[in-house]
Amino acid sequence: MRGLRKAAALAAAALAVTGALTSSPASAGAVAEKPGARPAASASATTLVFDKNKSAPLNSKLSIYKNGKLLYTYRAGSGTGITNDCASGRGWMPNGTWRIQLKSRNYNGKKIKGYAIWLQDMPCSKRMTTRKEMFIHSEMKRDGTQAGRRGLESQRWDGDRDYASNGCVKLSPPAIRNLFRQLDHLGWPTHLRVVS
Repeated sequence: MRGLRKAAALAAAALAVTGALTSSPASAGAVAEKPGARPAASASATTLVFDKNKSAPLNSKLSIYKNGKLLYTYRAGSGTGITNDCASGRGWMPNGTWRIQLKSRNYNGKKIKGYAIWLQDMPCSKRMTTRKEMFIHSEMKRDGTQAGRRGLESQRWDGDRDYASNGCVKLSPPAIRNLFRQLDHLGWPTHLRVVS
């Protein structure tokens, strides 16, 4: 445990010194993270962390860490702005470590299509309900492209309001494409860690 705390402290110190240098391509929808970001759970693997923003749930952050070092951060939303993680279909994702069950670039679900990461089911914080069919996803067609103006709204990204979801972690189309590219290169984690 002491080694993990030390690795986390070193990662935070490195962020403070190099924070200005840590960013992903602007075209990918990723932004540089502020110093003091959540450290990775493991200092020896790729880690994916969703850090919920209590004051603005639709302006939260999904970050990739490698060997304890923050590499990429993307704006992400979860829920409709409600911070009750037991409110199915509206509230944000419960804190915890979610196992990644499937990743796909051409997912063809009823509501979710294209780039998607399917997560395990998990009970909410008060154990009143189990959150099911939770994903990291965007709004796109099955092939990862965008629907035109006359296409389905759920298959095209129209702006900030599209960060709202039924509780899933939602990214813009450029951000989720970049996320897949980076994880293909760095190595895919087995879990998503959700914190607030």
